[in-house]
Amino acid sequence: MLLASLLATLPAMVVSEAEASPINSAQTVIQPPADHHWVSNKNYPERSVDMCPLAGSLTEPGLYLTLVRWWPGYMSAPHTYITDRLCVVISGTWWCNSGDDFDPASCVPVPAGSFVRRVAGTPHYDGVIRDHAEPAIIAICGMGPVGYKLVDPSKPGWRPV
Repeated sequence: MLLASLLATLPAMVVSEAEASPINSAQTVIQPPADHHWVSNKNYPERSVDMCPLAGSLTEPGLYLTLVRWWPGYMSAPHTYITDRLCVVISGTWWCNSGDDFDPASCVPVPAGSFVRRVAGTPHYDGVIRDHAEPAIIAICGMGPVGYKLVDPSKPGWRPV
């Protein structure tokens, strides 16, 4: 009986005497959304696609993590990467397809919360259809450098849809 009574009061004793350590910004780096730095691609139309690098670099060796925001009415032209890309749709709906033939009508809608793996060396394209209400934000992780290559380099890397 004494042991049961002691065990019943133990959680309250531990909680009341515990103190949380203050967060160490050198050990845990937090960047709220208001502090994200979105950058438009100078080779693309305004409000077509933006990137927000969070860690690493697409062009340097090593792990990277970036956010990509596709605005409605634009898609990438078919292209490849030399490394896999792991993608999670954060918000909106991303429209994806594989292959080197650009056919937006055949794209698959990928809703928020979905995972997409872009396999190295395989042609693909993506973006947001014109009549969609909001942009799609995608978190993309992989190993750099990505070695971006257009299937048809005589055309721009973006397409209006």
